Amino acid sequence: MYSLKDLILYFLKLGTFGFGGPVALVGYMHRDLVEQKKWISEEDYKEGLALAQLAPGPLAAQLAIYIGYVHYKITGATLAGITFVIPSFLMVLGIGYAYVEFGGLPWMQGVFYGVGASVIGIIAIGSYKLTTKSIGKDILLWTIFLVLAITTFITEQEIIWLILAGGFVTWFVKAPPKNLSGNMNVFAPMLFQIQSAYFDSKLFQIGWFFTKAGAFVFGSGLAIVPFLYGGVVKEFQWLNEKQFVDAVAVAMITPGPVVITVGFIGYLAAGFWGAVVAALATFIPCYLFTILPAPYFKKYGKHTAIKAFVDGVTAAAIGAIAGAVLVMGKRSLIDMPTILIAASTVFLLYKFKNTKEPLIILAAAIIGLLLSFN
Repeated sequence: MYSLKDLILYFLKLGTFGFGGPVALVGYMHRDLVEQKKWISEEDYKEGLALAQLAPGPLAAQLAIYIGYVHYKITGATLAGITFVIPSFLMVLGIGYAYVEFGGLPWMQGVFYGVGASVIGIIAIGSYKLTTKSIGKDILLWTIFLVLAITTFITEQEIIWLILAGGFVTWFVKAPPKNLSGNMNVFAPMLFQIQSAYFDSKLFQIGWFFTKAGAFVFGSGLAIVPFLYGGVVKEFQWLNEKQFVDAVAVAMITPGPVVITVGFIGYLAAGFWGAVVAALATFIPCYLFTILPAPYFKKYGKHTAIKAFVDGVTAAAIGAIAGAVLVMGKRSLIDMPTILIAASTVFLLYKFKNTKEPLIILAAAIIGLLLSFN
């Protein structure tokens, strides 16, 4: 039996050196904790992964929280989540400080010029992989995907009610409820939607917005990108287009959960406390969505209605990602070098499956830096 200290040290290490995004991080946990160390059973791992996919919030962080809960309950869940997120949060704080202090320098602009274009390619290939893996040949899910891709591209923001509608449509088509009131109780936690509110303090605005981001965004870490774009750039205008693409780039070049980019965004919007409030507001909902249903998930996790709902929401979220890729690409791929960097990124990730994203990001940064001196 492993100790709580062992668990903390493992997630501290994973949060510090775990590159590759949510899919890779989830894979590392299975390899390390199920196959090699045998701390977690295959059944517990699968249940944690299913709950992480069902609930809104960052996939890898929620799985880490659930794994911490398996043997050490609330204490283990809390410490696993904190130690997994803290390393990358500290990194984005440092990058945010350097970005604000030196962002006007040509060399930093050059770095993000190359990295920003590469990020578009990474998100594009990530969207492609998510689509082929999650949707397959299901006509209904493809329809939902296309509706969200088109609406996200046209409106340039993620429409939460439309994503939830995708879940309910799939539920009614694939698992028609026999007892509507009984089934509605299963989905009750997902039905409420926090409406936009106005606060005088920017920190309150940041906290409110990122709470919604943590509470209503389903899917992998990339799923939060269109939601953040709609609020951060379009609604509140805390960041401009270029700064937002740079924020996504920061998420790609740092280890740990992709969603940690909220710390960078919060820093650019309101300094240190903006970063702290954004990170807490994003991760607390996913923490609660994991530990509260955890004791009951063995009983209800395999419910056909829940599975259908998750399929529909996932298809909608992936469609929103695809739409966001088009929106950001339209604004970020501004000349031939950026187009070539993005296209090369897509080619490398598609052709060579084991290519590591951080290496591509590094190469793009060097190319952007060299171009900035010409």
